[in-house]
Amino acid sequence: MSIHKPSWFSDEAIMVSTASTCGLTKGGRLLPIIDPHTGKRVQEVDPETGAAVDAIDDKLKRDALALAGGEKTETLNFIPNSKIDLHCAVPVYYDQRYQEQFREAMKDPQFDGFKTDTIGSLIERGMLTVRNGHGSPSADERIGDVPYIKVSDLRAGLVNINPTNRIPLSVAQKFWKGSHSGLEAFDLVCPERTSKNIGDFCILLPGQERVVMTKEVIVLRPGPEADFDPFYLLWALSLKVVRNQWRRIIFMQTNREDVGARYLEIEIPVPPTRARANQISSAFRTYYKSLADSRIAFANYLNESQQHHFFVSGAEEIPQAPGV
Repeated sequence: MSIHKPSWFSDEAIMVSTASTCGLTKGGRLLPIIDPHTGKRVQEVDPETGAAVDAIDDKLKRDALALAGGEKTETLNFIPNSKIDLHCAVPVYYDQRYQEQFREAMKDPQFDGFKTDTIGSLIERGMLTVRNGHGSPSADERIGDVPYIKVSDLRAGLVNINPTNRIPLSVAQKFWKGSHSGLEAFDLVCPERTSKNIGDFCILLPGQERVVMTKEVIVLRPGPEADFDPFYLLWALSLKVVRNQWRRIIFMQTNREDVGARYLEIEIPVPPTRARANQISSAFRTYYKSLADSRIAFANYLNESQQHHFFVSGAEEIPQAPGV
């Protein structure tokens, strides 16, 4: 008996829908469409009763109907068989929109002379270095002087140190595997496994180097072959067409999202010269250097005054262990 093949069937490609909704909430209830301007539920006419009912947000159904009708949607893709990895069956991974948007944006005149490359390739070429955080001390060890940085401390482009979440220097050195954290001023730090702030990079300011970072972060810095500084790197990584690429490589686990090694596939613009890199990222450089200078001056005042209950990492001297 022959099996009917629909008109859209292909032996060379696999149809992948990256629809973000299927008409149901996580709790199994119908998912209504909300008007972003009014905040109210969108109404439609029930064809059977003629009554007004809530419109259901079911983009997967839209894709199925479009497929059957020979139409296209932005979330309906035919991926060549050779590009499908059977070990990775997460549909969003095969969403090509974000790479296409990035490559289209690179045609803009401001990127004349720029090249593009992946984070992974830049690391291999010595233009970037990457490391993970140190580890996660237990709650009963958080009774000392060295700040412990959790993912929730990485917000709005800065590492926000919680003065109530610190550990003894001796414990910190076990996580550092030595007397120094291995971190440097203006390192870029990003969550690797957490919630929606994956892909948002923060800068470690001068005076914040002596911290213990949770292991669930990525620390990036320009490598020895780089023709750009950390401020250009942050400028490039925070471009919308770069940041949007993270949507493709973030996979939902049971309770948190992760990026694994897939972040190495993110493409960024590479400047033609150091001078051009400095020019295009000057606003980032001015902002963070001004913050750093102001922070150092304020910390010096607090350290000299000793009159205020106000925590700025570096203003409080961290006791040195013997031999350090």
